[in-house]
Amino acid sequence: MKRYEKLANQLSELIARGDLPAGARIPSVRAACKAWGVSAATVFRAYYLLENRGLIKALPRSGYFVSEAAKEAMRQTAHSSPREAASNSVNISDLVFKVLHTIKQAETIALGSAFVDPALLPTARVGKSCAAVNRSTDLSTMVAGLPPGHDGLRRQISLRYLMAGLAVPIDEIIITSGALEALTLSLQLLTSPGDVIVIEKPTFYAALQAIQRLGLKVVEIPVDPVEGHDLTALALALEQHPVRACWFMTSFHNPTGVTLDDSRKEALVDLLAKHDVPLIEDDVYSELHFGPTPVRPAKFFDRKGLVIHCGSFAKCLAPGYRIGWAAGGRFAGALERAKWMTTLSASVPAQRAIADYLEHGGFDRFLHKLRSQLSLQQSQMLDAISRYFPADTMATRAAGGYFTWVTLPDHIDSIRLFLAALENGISVAPGPVFSADGAFRQRVRLNYGYPWSARLERAVATLGALCADESRCATALAGPVRVR
Repeated sequence: MKRYEKLANQLSELIARGDLPAGARIPSVRAACKAWGVSAATVFRAYYLLENRGLIKALPRSGYFVSEAAKEAMRQTAHSSPREAASNSVNISDLVFKVLHTIKQAETIALGSAFVDPALLPTARVGKSCAAVNRSTDLSTMVAGLPPGHDGLRRQISLRYLMAGLAVPIDEIIITSGALEALTLSLQLLTSPGDVIVIEKPTFYAALQAIQRLGLKVVEIPVDPVEGHDLTALALALEQHPVRACWFMTSFHNPTGVTLDDSRKEALVDLLAKHDVPLIEDDVYSELHFGPTPVRPAKFFDRKGLVIHCGSFAKCLAPGYRIGWAAGGRFAGALERAKWMTTLSASVPAQRAIADYLEHGGFDRFLHKLRSQLSLQQSQMLDAISRYFPADTMATRAAGGYFTWVTLPDHIDSIRLFLAALENGISVAPGPVFSADGAFRQRVRLNYGYPWSARLERAVATLGALCADESRCATALAGPVRVR
């Protein structure tokens, strides 16, 4: 058993015995480090685990307290086992749309953005491919882009899979208008209103919006920022609920950045196969690995065609072209028909342009440069956080992508920090937008997808000052939280 699990279980025992009753304050991160002789990272992970079990909660500017529902959570489970997961409807607040609005403002420093800096992408070269294919466009080429999509593009995507060690037939690949359409189309195909699906906690807010729109119920399973998805909690959810599908991001998870290792991905796929539950795998950051070799998706271990693997060129090549895809497994035919019946076709010129670029534009040379740049920017961001934020701040270091998941000091409410940061021309993504129940009030997601500059340095310093300076926090962050 790992040290953070041991610490979490010790606190669970105190809660179970009533030594720590509902409403009791538990030691601060700093006090816990001193009392148990462990690092802040260990305490953060232990508290993170207890939060996800429903045993404790963080109150802004006050610290961590035993949850009012802790007794019921303890009744449903013992020590380190996950609590019984209730299926809940999803209601996304205006906060998500407030965050989305801020990243459209050119004057705002977009640390809350979900995109990489467009200046890092080969826009001109892709535009050259677009011009070339447009010169040869005729009616036959336009029709060729109808579902399942342009053959040349699907062939190039199949080759990308092959380079990652995975054989995906071209017939299984359906081109969509971005990965989000691939994901939501898959979800719509597999479910009906009122059905239960399993999602991550935390999860990408677009998944929550899609679930709300489709009228689905969710069971959330914890995602540890170091080890990833809690497969024991997933097994319990599958036993307790009529789960229709799972929507997971197993590599470079948004927002935590964590990647499941191969053994856990295989165990995940095997567990779902045992229950015959499909997995919708969101893998939009797969090309942005910092290591020398690609990371295998969960689909690599799929033997029953249950994994619908969804990808996109929006994060690594051409965001404005809105080209994604689904490798549909046993559901490929149904997904193709669903595409016919919804948006009909992704932009045909965009499909042809990206196919041309993938074949002739030097995509792998570009990716090598982009990965190196993002890795450098990650180090610069984490270094700045360590210098400017309070000592009891913890930020994750991912093996790819461009996000870090930051755990703030106990007294900081990330929604209030979000509002205060906006007053200073800075956007961040506050933790509650990544959960169906508004959890993670002490966490923010920061984007390091922009080249480091003096302007970014000042922005991180400002955020650190808002967190560290009690008087400024009390002034700037006082009063009720209202997001309009």
